[in-house]
Amino acid sequence: MGGTILWDVDTQIDFIEPGAKLYFEGAEEVRPAMARLVEAARAAGIVHVASCDQHELSDPEISTEPDFDGTWPPHCLLGTRGAEKIPETRQRDPLPLPLVPVPAVILRGLLEGRNEILIPKKQYDPFTNPNTEVMLDVLDPDEILLFGVATDICDDAAVTALLRRGRRIAFVEDAARGVDEARVASCTAGWREAGVRFTTAEQAVASLG
Repeated sequence: MGGTILWDVDTQIDFIEPGAKLYFEGAEEVRPAMARLVEAARAAGIVHVASCDQHELSDPEISTEPDFDGTWPPHCLLGTRGAEKIPETRQRDPLPLPLVPVPAVILRGLLEGRNEILIPKKQYDPFTNPNTEVMLDVLDPDEILLFGVATDICDDAAVTALLRRGRRIAFVEDAARGVDEARVASCTAGWREAGVRFTTAEQAVASLG
């Protein structure tokens, strides 16, 4: 297919809304920028890919005694309000990729003509969903506009995974928020060295127009 796609990382209530189960401080401040990106992509007919945590209490990442590194308190639990996307980035009629493999020929057919795709996942890396690889091959974007939360956790996992697959990425800095400033500085420096382009929501929207 080629062209540009929008890649939305985990813009869910539990991460972004103050008082939610795993709120990242300041995340609510970037909601307007996120909204502008999604609205512009929709207006331009650009594919909007969105990953989302979809947890159950039995998942290895979930713990009542979390270390806030590899384990976290219960969040984005399946069926709860906290697992929903914030209104600014909510998709209207997405194709959700199952957490079990779908034959490539069937998935390719399902993806045809779809402008909204949802990637449920239980780990940081969106490619732990067994259908993400085929989806990316089908879309075959020239560039990926990436935003979301958290910069130094799931954004970093997505960027690293996409770079490993030889993809061009533009990171929308003002539509993202990190957790640890030192870790954000470290991972974004690594992205720059790897060729990631840094942009703003205003510039990204203009490019989509």
